[in-house]
Amino acid sequence: MSAPPLRLQAYEAIVERLVFRQLLPGQFVTQRELVELCGLPLGAIREAIPRLEADGLIATLRQRGLQIASIDVRFVRNAYRLRRILESEAAAHAARQAPSAFLERVEAEHRAILARMDDPLPEAVADEAQRIDWAMHEALIGFLDNELAAEVYRVNSIKVRMASQQRLRVTGANIGRVMREHMKIIEALKMRDADASVAAVREHIDRSMGVALGLEDEADLRLWSGAPATQEV
Repeated sequence: MSAPPLRLQAYEAIVERLVFRQLLPGQFVTQRELVELCGLPLGAIREAIPRLEADGLIATLRQRGLQIASIDVRFVRNAYRLRRILESEAAAHAARQAPSAFLERVEAEHRAILARMDDPLPEAVADEAQRIDWAMHEALIGFLDNELAAEVYRVNSIKVRMASQQRLRVTGANIGRVMREHMKIIEALKMRDADASVAAVREHIDRSMGVALGLEDEADLRLWSGAPATQEV
């Protein structure tokens, strides 16, 4: 299999550095610095920049250069609320379409992580838990079978990951929360209960957004998620 075009390699390299905080929110950076950071030719970096701008990840400011997207309350709220819309629809589809073998495999992966919980969480377990977390949400979106939705989700997931990496530290406590909330989603999916699946996904995303925003009060969480005050989330 041939290597992807250099412009795609450059785009993916810069995204990886955004997600893992080698490039920080609000930071100014030059094209030459990106060349050094990514180890790719200047031409490839230049070709990747318009796509990064279109995705809202980098802005070109006149006479100041390139600036990484800033992460503020509005950025976090918008990213998580869009995620909530897309994954709610995806969960309803997954409840009807997800193969039992897929659900059993995902459940087994989560149980294996929960069985290895420790705080502070060993780095290898934390990395595997993060991979399982992201993979499950991406798999849910796949059940929409909609290329446009998948592309919107892909870009938004970069923003969610930028926000979560800035504000959250992977520990036994928060990975345990994520795994347990995922288990509730999986249980609803296995029951083929679309309503319960959607509710479990929304609860999970709302709580993750609350952590990213530093919210602890349930009423504040409902307010920021857009859920009605009387709704259980």
